[in-house]
Amino acid sequence: MSKMKAVVTEGNGGFEKLVYKEVPVPSCGEEETLVRVLAAGVNNTEINTRLGWYSSSFRKGTNTTSTTQSQEQKHKEDGGWNKKTPFPLIQGTDCCGIVEKSNRKELIGKRVLIRSCMRAKGFSSMDNVWMASDFDGAFAEYVVVPSTEVFPVDSEWSDVELASIPCAYGSAENMLHRTNVTNKDIVLVTGASGGIGTATIQLAKRRGAKIIAICGEKKISKLKELINPDKIISRDSDYLKEIGKEEVSVVVDNVGGENFPTMLELLKRGGRYVTSGAIAGPITELDLRTLYLKDLTLFGSTAWDEPIFPNLIRYIEKGEIKPVIYEVMTLKDIASAQELFLKKEHIGKIVLKVIDE
Repeated sequence: MSKMKAVVTEGNGGFEKLVYKEVPVPSCGEEETLVRVLAAGVNNTEINTRLGWYSSSFRKGTNTTSTTQSQEQKHKEDGGWNKKTPFPLIQGTDCCGIVEKSNRKELIGKRVLIRSCMRAKGFSSMDNVWMASDFDGAFAEYVVVPSTEVFPVDSEWSDVELASIPCAYGSAENMLHRTNVTNKDIVLVTGASGGIGTATIQLAKRRGAKIIAICGEKKISKLKELINPDKIISRDSDYLKEIGKEEVSVVVDNVGGENFPTMLELLKRGGRYVTSGAIAGPITELDLRTLYLKDLTLFGSTAWDEPIFPNLIRYIEKGEIKPVIYEVMTLKDIASAQELFLKKEHIGKIVLKVIDE
């Protein structure tokens, strides 16, 4: 096959930048693997990359930026993760697929997950490259990646369920790893109903921690039914009243925005705060007195550490985590999938099936 169907993001802007069309199948180098994509998850980072949200000129959250970009169509040279985004780009950070060609012969024919965060200079360097942000990803029938980033998985899960894992669970596990969460911790999870939120709750529970989850009022009963954190509170409530000042040892916060100062107030002395996103807004206030008088530690988390992805494969194969799927759509419905994502009504992941036509 010389041609394949793919969603090509043609630049910064609104949904019209997502073009479903035929493109050449990527060529596979000597140290690379060609994967036929079976399913690909939808993530906030793909929307942010399309919008150019990583540019310092954007100061609002993803939803506000989406409205602005749809109206104004501004290109942002600094809108990507590392260097400028290489548009036109095939996005798609999550991939479950079948290996069709590889220098690692043992992989051929195997169902695999791809480690989308790649440490090309080794794990002693924090430099990182991301599939679907720095080079073409999984919103296509085929993807080519370095063979070191391909992980076979022996599981009865469906393709869709496996495709829900890489970005959300990799980011969540990395945050818990960085903050060294144990069974002695009380972990507060903001944005608890999203992909990273539901992943964080499961992975922190696996470590024996007590979990306090924050989500929208309408999602509380469903979140309790699906993954049952120890306590759930509404995002519209008074956090200090509901939780208590200095009661939490770790805050996992991918929301950010105006509630950031309160998150630090909730932390006990010596507590840890970690983030890998800021969907409500990246610009916050920080009272340095709170930081130093309480001996807090703040962690940023983007580059996945070496144990992260092998851990996830092991958790899947041992049945220690479970996927949370909200909606399954097809590749050509990417714009509708992102619109659904931005409504923030979902719990868990939206996943695209890649279907031959």
